[in-house]
Amino acid sequence: MSVREIIKSQIIGALEKANFPIATPEALLSSFPNGAATTCKAGDLEVTAGEAGKLLTANDFPFTSAEVVAETIVSRAGL
Repeated sequence: MSVREIIKSQIIGALEKANFPIATPEALLSSFPNGAATTCKAGDLEVTAGEAGKLLTANDFPFTSAEVVAETIVSRAGL
C-alpha cells in the first residue's frame, strides 16, 4: 500500500464514528478520537489531525463522508 493509501485509510478509520455532514473545522477536529492530537503514520510520515486541518478551507465544508475528508486531505498534502 502507498503512503497515500495508508494515510487515507487511517483518516477514514479515525472518522468511523463521526456524524456527517460536518459543517465546521471545529466539528471535524472534535470528530477524531483524540481531537487535533489524533495521529496518522505511514513510514517516516506522521501527521496529526490538527496539522491536516490546516490544509482545509472554509469552502471545503460541509463534508459529507469520511472518504471525502480523507481524499481532500491527502490531495492537498500532495500524497
